[in-house]
Amino acid sequence: MFIKILLLVIFFALMLTIGFICRKNSTDVNGFVLGGRSVGPWVTAFAYGTSYFSAVIFVGYAGQFGWKYGIASTWVGIGNALIGSLLAWVILGRRTRIMTQHLDSATMPQFFAARFGGRSLKIAASIITFIFLIPYTASLYNGLSRLFGMAFNIDYSVCVIVMAVLTGIYVIAGGYMATAINDFIQGIIMLVGICAVIYAVLNSQGGFMAALDGLARISDETVATTPGVFASFFGPDPLNLLGVVILTSLGTWGLPQMVQKFYAIKSEKAIAKGTIVSTFFAFVVAGGCYFLGGFGRLFSDKIDIAANGYDSVVPTMLSGLPDFLIAVVVVLVLSASMSTLSSLVLTSSSTLTLDLLKGHVVKKMDEKLQVLIMRVLIVVFVAISVVIAIIQYKQNVTFIAQLMGVSWGALAGAFLAPFLYGLYWKGTSKAGVWCSFVFSTVVMLANMIVRSSFPKLLQSPINAGAFCMIAGLVIVPVVSFFTKKPDKALVDGAFACYEKEVMVHQSTSLSDDTE
Repeated sequence: MFIKILLLVIFFALMLTIGFICRKNSTDVNGFVLGGRSVGPWVTAFAYGTSYFSAVIFVGYAGQFGWKYGIASTWVGIGNALIGSLLAWVILGRRTRIMTQHLDSATMPQFFAARFGGRSLKIAASIITFIFLIPYTASLYNGLSRLFGMAFNIDYSVCVIVMAVLTGIYVIAGGYMATAINDFIQGIIMLVGICAVIYAVLNSQGGFMAALDGLARISDETVATTPGVFASFFGPDPLNLLGVVILTSLGTWGLPQMVQKFYAIKSEKAIAKGTIVSTFFAFVVAGGCYFLGGFGRLFSDKIDIAANGYDSVVPTMLSGLPDFLIAVVVVLVLSASMSTLSSLVLTSSSTLTLDLLKGHVVKKMDEKLQVLIMRVLIVVFVAISVVIAIIQYKQNVTFIAQLMGVSWGALAGAFLAPFLYGLYWKGTSKAGVWCSFVFSTVVMLANMIVRSSFPKLLQSPINAGAFCMIAGLVIVPVVSFFTKKPDKALVDGAFACYEKEVMVHQSTSLSDDTE
């Protein structure tokens, strides 16, 4: 117990210290929200990865999908690395950094307003962001409940409040820079922790080959009658597994808190390096989490899914580890949760302040007042998420994965296509953007309220979210083709940033001059 408490004290003290050290960099809006657009590649890559992977992944998704699909759930982690990290950085990174600086936008709603014209898009996007980040934020806390109960026998409400207060303090004090630096430290903890935990769990089952052999001997006729299906390449249900891969991988392309990392990175050279680091991080952390969860059925004699849900799978797998490793796991999950929570509350507060309140509710708002309001809204947002998390836990409303699926589906479904086409295609119309917003928001709200009325495949919020993302990629160009064309001056002004000539070293680009 002493080791567990000591590690937590050191961890919390370090996070708070960094928050107060970074206070000098968060006195204006650019510094508080984007770190002055001067964040290096390693810090940005780790900030991207730690915002991506939280306790939702480690406890909720890894447990649920590892139980359902066996070792094939590792494909989700591979998809997260290749699609959610590598392709996201390659396709979005450079263009996002260039155009957002050119349009002077610090948030995704500001980008939509500047790129497509009109305040209405900005207001709608900020409302969607705020509403659907709440269930995602509330779901972060749930992953801690069973782990803290297992390690410390502490009441869940206390865990949630302590985590929320400490995260709020360092975000309020240091803004984006404090969040990014803390994310870097938390990312290192996650990398080391997941490797140690995988080794320990598999070792407890006699090693990797013995564990794989044991998994191949398990059968569940309610899932599939094929022998060894949980140790197979694609598992018992490849179609639904594909839905999980799409939601959790492609979803990052449209999530405001993820895309915002590209706004803040220092340079194009930093983007190239950040791409490699971020992809490696995702392979280890996401791949490791789902790989670990794939062995959950080896512990089926200790797990009662009907009584305790999928969220009990991973904590049960870890319960037999030595005290020191349990302490590492607790810090690992705390790191994952606090890094994502800090990113979400900063995104929500900046969006509400800059996109909804500034110029609409409060006509004149100077830099100091904007930063002050953002800090106050961080407190409000953290408080709301804590209340929802505690109520949800005590009433056992839903699983972690369902909360996250609804949030990711609505946000990424609404924003992914307009943002992607906005960066690349001059023909994207405002009507196409509106249709994407409305379609995904309505579908995901309906999925929450009247889920049983959906086709069987889309009753899962995960599949419904994946459907919204893919549908948006079709809806935006189709609607844009048949509706009023965007203003040529507005579009040319936005894309002018790509035409600007810059001087580069010959090591980067060879001259056409052969003399």
